Amino acid sequence: MKTKNPGSEPPIAITYQQTATMTTDIPADRKDISAALPDTPLPDTDPIDADDLDDIEPVGEAAQLYEHFRVVVDRGQEMMRVDKYLFDRLTNASRNRIQKAADAGFVMANGRPVKSSYKVKPLDVITIMMDRPRYDNEVIPEDIPLDIVYEDRYLMVVNKPAGLVVHPGHGNYRGTLVNAIAWHMKDVPDYDANDPHVGLVHRIDKDTSGLLVIAKTPDAKTNLGNQFFHKTTKRRYRALVWGNVEQDEGTITGDIGRNPRDRMQMAVLPDGEGKHAVTHYRVLERFGYVTLVECILETGRTHQIRVHMKHIGHVLFNDERYGGHEILKGTHFAKYKQFVNNCFDTCPRQALHAMTLGFVHPVTGQEMHFTSQLPDDMSRLIDKWRSYISNRNLE
Repeated sequence: MKTKNPGSEPPIAITYQQTATMTTDIPADRKDISAALPDTPLPDTDPIDADDLDDIEPVGEAAQLYEHFRVVVDRGQEMMRVDKYLFDRLTNASRNRIQKAADAGFVMANGRPVKSSYKVKPLDVITIMMDRPRYDNEVIPEDIPLDIVYEDRYLMVVNKPAGLVVHPGHGNYRGTLVNAIAWHMKDVPDYDANDPHVGLVHRIDKDTSGLLVIAKTPDAKTNLGNQFFHKTTKRRYRALVWGNVEQDEGTITGDIGRNPRDRMQMAVLPDGEGKHAVTHYRVLERFGYVTLVECILETGRTHQIRVHMKHIGHVLFNDERYGGHEILKGTHFAKYKQFVNNCFDTCPRQALHAMTLGFVHPVTGQEMHFTSQLPDDMSRLIDKWRSYISNRNLE
């Protein structure tokens, strides 16, 4: 571990906050193929892997196309442009998006790519082919409140509460942030919640609260993804950790990968066996047996702050997966044990909050900086420790 100055706080510019819900009616005779029809051909970043919550990796070449929709034209069908023909039969697909899909070579007639001006004929086999397979579990829009900090036509920044899963998967296919975003964007014809070329640019854990940026267009996601990949974004977290962190500030460097002894955990591994990870930290306040720290991510790996702080002997408070739900520091007195258990009840999850987020707007080039105040559970937890140490000093 080496000492490094983490730098000064960025300026803050929150635009607005609201809870957003939207509805739309879909004609019964139109078919939903919500995994199809991108706004543009292949962008330069992959969808985020389920095991790499914060990682942004460059895309490889897509060498295979997958069928998403197939229809055989009726014998009595009059000749009609293929874009209009498909628009009449598909939900969540504007005519403009169908035309762009045709321009990208994704709309086919009898096995050959056709332009949007192609006239369908009786018994034509019309297919939509995509560069990705169909999702086994489609994202279903759900009316879940969103705390939107900023929104424009290209992106939005949301403040995620603790306990909300970010993305469907591993038994959580409903009730996620992605389902909430899909509901909020239902009236935007060019947004497809099942298209990995739009949507989440990074993630945070279910029981971590704080700021996330969502891309509404493929170009925005490509641009923002590259900013994460090249480590030019600014992310600061607040964490309460066990123990007295002695150094006022420092840098933790250690490759992170799956723990070979516990596949549910990540761990710092020998050089070259994991993904390079760097976390800067700064002590904000000491409470004797726990310490409030600010963590600044230089990289974004799965459970990075949780793993790095454990690596230097300071597990996050109430982080059950990494042992922080036990009383790791303090006295053996029953009164102290009761106090800590009350603290666990006050903040029943790891004490970690994604407090600030900064990036360059993908279209305007403007520097964007956002902040999110500590949620109520962490605020009350810190107040409890502050009161405890104050009273103990008076004894």
